[in-house]
Amino acid sequence: MRLIAAALFGLLLSPVGAFAQPQAPAMIPNSFADIAARVSDAVVNISTTQKVDSKAQAGAPQIQMPEFPPGSPFQDFFDEFFKGPDGMGPPGMGPLPNIQSLGSGFVIDGEKGYVVTNNHVIDAADEITVTFHDNTKLIAKVVGRDPETDLALLQVKSEKKLTAVTWGSSDEMRVGDWVLAVGNPFGLGGTVTSGIISARQRNINAGRYDDFIQTDASINRGNSGGPMFNMAGEVIGINTAIFSPTGGSIGIGFAIPSSLAKPVIDQLIKYGVTKRGWIGVRIQEVTDDIAESLNLSNTQGALVASVTSDGPAEKAGLKQGDIITAFNGKPVTEMRYLPRMVAESTIGKSVPITVHRQGKVVKLNIVPGQLEKARENGLLDDSAEAETEEPAAPEETEVAPLKLSVAPLTGALRTRYGLDNEVTGVVVTRVARDGDAAAKGVMPGDVILEVNQKTVAKPEDVKSAVTAAEKAKKTSILLLVNSQSNLRFVAIKLAE
Repeated sequence: MRLIAAALFGLLLSPVGAFAQPQAPAMIPNSFADIAARVSDAVVNISTTQKVDSKAQAGAPQIQMPEFPPGSPFQDFFDEFFKGPDGMGPPGMGPLPNIQSLGSGFVIDGEKGYVVTNNHVIDAADEITVTFHDNTKLIAKVVGRDPETDLALLQVKSEKKLTAVTWGSSDEMRVGDWVLAVGNPFGLGGTVTSGIISARQRNINAGRYDDFIQTDASINRGNSGGPMFNMAGEVIGINTAIFSPTGGSIGIGFAIPSSLAKPVIDQLIKYGVTKRGWIGVRIQEVTDDIAESLNLSNTQGALVASVTSDGPAEKAGLKQGDIITAFNGKPVTEMRYLPRMVAESTIGKSVPITVHRQGKVVKLNIVPGQLEKARENGLLDDSAEAETEEPAAPEETEVAPLKLSVAPLTGALRTRYGLDNEVTGVVVTRVARDGDAAAKGVMPGDVILEVNQKTVAKPEDVKSAVTAAEKAKKTSILLLVNSQSNLRFVAIKLAE
């Protein structure tokens, strides 16, 4: 099976009654014709052309040509057939054709000619053509695009006002509600399909803002960028991908919810780019092992692995090892929800944030910065040259319950593992293959900075912390590990 960018078209939902107090079941619509007639004029087909020149072909795989003696008639035949008289293609074909692709989209502003689609539909296009329901073709320009959410905003100029559709609320949609899809599958424009919402908040590993609606409405190649309608004819999703072994619909499609798409499109209309919130932290999931090592009753929240120097989080007092449990008044039930919460926050406006810090609940206020500016500024280069002296290698200290060995940081070990002078802690020198540390990706050269959220400076600190955990009858211990400047928390099970 594989995910295919192929535009998922709409789902419409109908409520399901509670078991305790049964409600009248939602009736299956006798027809979707009224909705289809109302929205079809606003749904468009999008075709793109990418010009191909001979230079671009230079790095492409070439057909292996057989070798013939000079003057051989076979040589003349192959030259004429494969190269043609102009040397660019078989005879009668002329230059190599341009690369073309098809997708779908929909009009959201009939006066200004704004059209929404997927970014992957128009990516690298030299020319974009929008075809309407009445076969009118207009050339479109790109107003703005956002690869992070795979959204793009186009604009066309029309002599007449275009039919547009309105946004609906994806947050109000429920699993089992009816939806309608309209699009351009396999180039068959104006195709209408129906289905239900199969699931919500799907993570398909497409990016940091994964929050897809899943539908069983028939979605195929060419539906990308098309709208998903509710039963009121409102756009509650943008079809983006399908799960299929063949490239055709098997009843598993995914759409970007309107609650995520609309704010992005509004920013593209206003600025031409996105302006997302940013607080300057690296986060990771709170696993069962990590929760146990920190005496947490659940795995909710986002664990702060590192804090950007002089960033909004540091200024707000957020610390490494904090678990963010609420942001701007909303609970962080899973780590993956926090990036979207932060992205949608108002830049420069203080928001409340709640963290769990070493058994206590701490409330802070943070002023988000702008993600795009932070990316433009890049990361601070705080590297320094490693010491060059190479004294005798220090003795390793085995920490048997962790099935690894550690040593103090010295110039020799910094040089061996490429560690900066600013890195502190103890370095891992050996890892047993059959231990949990190896299974969690701990490797020689990694540096342990903390054990159970207490700083360690020498191997004895690690052994003491492990001994204390064993006396407390802990089954795992939490390490903060610096792995090639990538900080992360790792919960290691203690070997018996």
